[in-house]
Amino acid sequence: MSVIVTDRGFEPEDWTGGFVEFEMLGESPAVPDLAVDLPSDQDPAALADRLEDIVMIRVDFPSFADGRGFTIARRLRLMGFQGRLRAKGHVIADQYAMARRSGFDEVEISDELAQRQPEDQWQRRANWRAHDYQSRLRA
Repeated sequence: MSVIVTDRGFEPEDWTGGFVEFEMLGESPAVPDLAVDLPSDQDPAALADRLEDIVMIRVDFPSFADGRGFTIARRLRLMGFQGRLRAKGHVIADQYAMARRSGFDEVEISDELAQRQPEDQWQRRANWRAHDYQSRLRA
């Protein structure tokens, strides 16, 4: 079971369409509501010609110390992806603001992590636009 973290806090999973593994995407015909699981070691440019078909991309975070997912999210947004973007795996509450700033809409965490880092720890970072280094420098 997993927990979805948004700016509102913990929410139940609302996606019922399933995910296509990145490696199988080439075999997948154009279908409505296409959602893709993207490993952190894949170049998001490989999705460039399919972005219009994809409604959700879930980027894997194999470790909380592995920041490649943040770069992937930023690149996908710069490539024009406007669908739902989800971080999945080992993202911790302290990284939530970075996840949102880099382009993620939400974070999917395990029930175990949700118990170790309850909702209030995540919500303290939900005001991610107000507390960033660049804004303080510009002021």
